[in-house]
Amino acid sequence: MDPGTAERRAGQRLSMRPHIYVDADACPVKAETIKVAERHGLPVTFVANSWLGIPRSPRVRMQVVSGSFDAADDWIAEVVAADDIVITADIPLASRSLKKGARVLGPSGKPFTEDNIGNALATRELMADLRAYGVGGGPPPFSPKDRSRYLEALESVVRLAKSGRGNA
Repeated sequence: MDPGTAERRAGQRLSMRPHIYVDADACPVKAETIKVAERHGLPVTFVANSWLGIPRSPRVRMQVVSGSFDAADDWIAEVVAADDIVITADIPLASRSLKKGARVLGPSGKPFTEDNIGNALATRELMADLRAYGVGGGPPPFSPKDRSRYLEALESVVRLAKSGRGNA
C-alpha cells in the first residue's frame, strides 16, 4: 500500500473513532456487529480476501484485499489504532491489534487482552502441533449462546472504547 493511501485512511478515521474492523472471511457475527455499531453510530469495515455479502448500512463498508492468505490481517493491523475494535478469531491478529491499543473480541464474545493473549498464542501453537500429529480438530460449533455472549461483550467493549477508558 502506498503511503498516501494509509494517510488518507488515517485522516478519514480521525473523526470517527472508535472504528470496528471485522476479520470477515469466516465471521459468524456480521449482522450482530452491524446492529451494535448502528446503535452507537460507529463505522464498521469488513475485511476479506474476496467480496462477501454483508447487510447494507450507511456506516458499513467492505474492504477486499488481495494477495497472501494473511492479507486481510495485515490490512487490519496496519490501519487499526488505539480504542478501535477488532473482531477476529485469528490469535496472531488479535496480538498485533492489542499492541496498537485496540480492543479485540473473538466471535464467541471472548475478549483478547494483554493478560490472556500470551496463553492464547501458546495454546494455538500447541493445538497446531497436535493437529500435525492427527490429534484434535477445529473449534466447537458456533452456538446461540456464543451469539448472545458476543452481543453482550461487543456492547460492553463499544461503551468502553467510546469513553476512551483503558482496555477491558
